[in-house]
Amino acid sequence: MAGRIDPVPADVLAAIFKAYDIRGIYPEELDAPVTRAVGYAFAAWSATAQVVLARDMRESGVALAEAFADGVQAAGADVIDIGLASTDLLYFAAGHLDVPGAMLTASHNPASYNGIKLCGPGAVPVGVGTGLDEIAGRAARGALSPPGGGGRRNRDLLDTFAAHVRSFVDVAALEPLRVVADTANGMGGLVVPAVFGPLPFEWELMYGELDGTFPNHPADPIQPENLVDLSERVRSTGADVGLAFDGDADRVFLVDERGTPVSGSLLTALVAQAMLARHGPGPILHNLICSRAVPEVIAEAGGRPMRTRVGHSFIKAEMARTGAVFGGEHSGHYYFAGNYRADSGLIAALVALERLSAAQVPLSELLAPLDRYASSGEINTRVADVDEVLRRVAAHFAEFPHDPLDGLTVDGGDWWFNLRPSNTEPLLRLNLEAPDADAVAARVSKIVSLLA
Repeated sequence: MAGRIDPVPADVLAAIFKAYDIRGIYPEELDAPVTRAVGYAFAAWSATAQVVLARDMRESGVALAEAFADGVQAAGADVIDIGLASTDLLYFAAGHLDVPGAMLTASHNPASYNGIKLCGPGAVPVGVGTGLDEIAGRAARGALSPPGGGGRRNRDLLDTFAAHVRSFVDVAALEPLRVVADTANGMGGLVVPAVFGPLPFEWELMYGELDGTFPNHPADPIQPENLVDLSERVRSTGADVGLAFDGDADRVFLVDERGTPVSGSLLTALVAQAMLARHGPGPILHNLICSRAVPEVIAEAGGRPMRTRVGHSFIKAEMARTGAVFGGEHSGHYYFAGNYRADSGLIAALVALERLSAAQVPLSELLAPLDRYASSGEINTRVADVDEVLRRVAAHFAEFPHDPLDGLTVDGGDWWFNLRPSNTEPLLRLNLEAPDADAVAARVSKIVSLLA
């Protein structure tokens, strides 16, 4: 394994290193030599004897996983290869084995992308400020790897992970609900059957074949158009609920029995109620683009709502600092202290199904008390100059209170919006909430005109 680790040019690193992961187009931005250098840099920065490695179903992941493993071994560390996995399975492996982990995935991005999500032993986050910038620096310098090198072995943790996910609910209390899961040809096709197999649900898997070209629809369930097939299937089969997973299956969105999409904010509120009922009063985290209903519900359930930036590395760090048992994001990420503070859409889905089993009412009725405001959903806009556009919007709304925690949040009293740059794509993301749909439409129309 001895040999030269070629330095990666600074402009290449700047294009692919984001706030809390690495992501780029394959092979123009992220190729095997770059991935090898990142693998070496990660193992050297971790000063570790072992790294657990996984990949999603993207075709480019085969070559990139080999390159990453080669880099890790060149640094003298052993690779524990768990093969095809969801990102929450990789986080579980890093926690269960107490070793650093790397997941080769581009999550919901199109097939032309790939990426790397990194974590430390115990699944602790690695992002900007918590190691990602140092790893980039090591990759930029290159290295002459020492003689020898680490080994590599395969390990199967799927069944152990599935049992761990089921431990978050009382399996005996689950009712024989009719569940449809759309895994969008992503890694949910592997993990959903492993988790749901022993459970009493009557469940159906849509687009369960692993296919990184996403032949049926994009694996991005926050976009309503990607829920159309699931909604139709739920209605046509009389299912109680639909579950939609993203490409690496760490996010989930629900569709109720009428085929109506359930926002990530509503699921955050529902799971927060369950976690507070189970663990007692305490802090619960929610990111700043969650509905105002979320902190209201948390407080009503005896919890202490705490607002955070968007992004898993920030939320995991806040969970460690505050001792929160749960945190949720509008984007479909749900974090559990009992899951090494890592996010898992599967755990959130099971907790929701447990609540639905106990309620003995349709999901729409269970959620109705939590659904208090109208929202725009996430509206993505490509702009030529992000900073200039943010300044222009801020100036237009200068009369209202501003919050710069993550992008720009404007508080209009009975309405609010957040406009923030994407950490993974060249986009501005708008989320707006108001008392009713007409107010949302009017406010969105004005803001979108300012983005042009």
